[in-house]
Amino acid sequence: MTTIATLLQQYAEHNKLLSFEGTMETIIPGVYFHRATKSSARQPLIYNSGIIIVGQGHKIIHFPEHQIQYGAGDYLVLGVPVPLECEAFTDNDLPVMGIAIDINPAMLHKLVNQMMQHKPILTPLTQSGAVQSATLDLAMEQVTHRLLTVLNDPLEAEVFGDDIVKELVYRVLCGPQGNTLIGLAMHDGHYARIARTLSTLHSDYASSISVEHLAEEVNMSVSSFHRAFKQVTFESPLQYLKKVRLAKAKELITNNGSKANEAALKVGYTSPSQFSREFKRHFNKTPSEVVPQLNS
Repeated sequence: MTTIATLLQQYAEHNKLLSFEGTMETIIPGVYFHRATKSSARQPLIYNSGIIIVGQGHKIIHFPEHQIQYGAGDYLVLGVPVPLECEAFTDNDLPVMGIAIDINPAMLHKLVNQMMQHKPILTPLTQSGAVQSATLDLAMEQVTHRLLTVLNDPLEAEVFGDDIVKELVYRVLCGPQGNTLIGLAMHDGHYARIARTLSTLHSDYASSISVEHLAEEVNMSVSSFHRAFKQVTFESPLQYLKKVRLAKAKELITNNGSKANEAALKVGYTSPSQFSREFKRHFNKTPSEVVPQLNS
């Protein structure tokens, strides 16, 4: 069987992406191609929810109390957006390559409901966190092959793309990290409630937000909310919010050319000096230093 790395290389060649660096959406909405020719040092990032499949190279994700390493032949499942620190490595001087797939909530709920009609789905009493990795089994590998193959044919991508993505999500649900997504589909579970909170934080990060209000919004006590939030994201609610604000501010500075004080106000900071201190502590660079870094 052709390797996923070979199929990714063929995709890059077919679409004239051999000099491309970064992440871009493919012709199938919600499916992204990633390529990086150089290793990258440990840096803060916000990983969006979805499925990441690695074809070449490897990465290490650092959490406060543990780390996850995943590489060629592995996939990562993220039930919710998570701020984390990541470093990437090329292997044998070959670029890091992979694909990322967004998970449509309506499709996920429908799949889980269909599965429950045929057999009970047992979810663990506690979730092990919003980020988990696993090795591709044969079924996952085959559906990934089909996905990468149709990406080179616009007609086949239009005809088969959505169904292949749906099968891929189903295979993940049946796999060792399926509980990460199953918990997301259970509306009344703590995991799904925290996911709703994270959606609020990512859309209303510039607003004045209290933990008490967040807990009330999902019908949880403050203590239970704190405990569940940290279990899912490995962060406290306010620490998570701070990382979201800093990441959004960095985007404004590097992509939109915003001044530091302007970016600080737009993401919810009231003190420019506090923003500068926390930005420097988080990214190990001042706001003024990230602009030349991006353009170098």
